Amino acid sequence: MDFPVPQKRISKRALPVWRISGIISSLIVIGILATILFIIHFFLNLSEWWYVLGVIVAVLYFILKVVVIPNIRWKIWRYEVREKEVELQHGVFVISRTLIPMVRVQHVDTVQGPLLRRYRLASLLISTAATVHHIPAIDIDEADQLRHSISSLAKVDEEDV
Repeated sequence: MDFPVPQKRISKRALPVWRISGIISSLIVIGILATILFIIHFFLNLSEWWYVLGVIVAVLYFILKVVVIPNIRWKIWRYEVREKEVELQHGVFVISRTLIPMVRVQHVDTVQGPLLRRYRLASLLISTAATVHHIPAIDIDEADQLRHSISSLAKVDEEDV
């Protein structure tokens, strides 16, 4: 039996947030790589090819983190809130589909860092006894509405048990 894929996508405004995060993490990794090559240069006599290889790796990492991964991440993340469960789907090579029964939901939070706040986005955290599930980068108004909706549906289900 083929079950339908969740239909809701996260906000397209997540792309610049993830790109900025990618730039920051890329600069950190490139700085570490440059430091390692600089230190090794004093202890070993490396050929120029090692430096060229280091630059190629740094550029590829930057392109992946800033251009490729944010686009793929936005295309694959889907979610849907139903009366009895919340369904999440994400992953590229291994596609993860998670059903969170409302009766298992303990509490729901929204979280905003400085970048998410700047773009009027929030991440929705759904806590169960076993773990915390998250939906990244939802419009802040929708995240607040979902937080209240899921909380209400979870309370109704708890009363029915």
